[in-house]
Amino acid sequence: MCLAMPAKILSIEGDQAEVDFGGAIRRTNVSMVEAEVGDYVIIHAGFAIQKIDEEEAMETLRLWNEFLDSAEIA
Repeated sequence: MCLAMPAKILSIEGDQAEVDFGGAIRRTNVSMVEAEVGDYVIIHAGFAIQKIDEEEAMETLRLWNEFLDSAEIA
């Protein structure tokens, strides 16, 4: 199963961007979206597939962290 996760673009070089998944920094392909440094995008299978607003990105990351925290307890 693959998950699509929000990330903030930190830098862009050609079609590649360095993105922040709430503390985990990775490289991803941004050729499918029109995005700039500071934008939030949804990443799926190594590609940015959609631009989203910061509020939606923060809520998704909050819910994901809540899920991970609850899984550690179980």
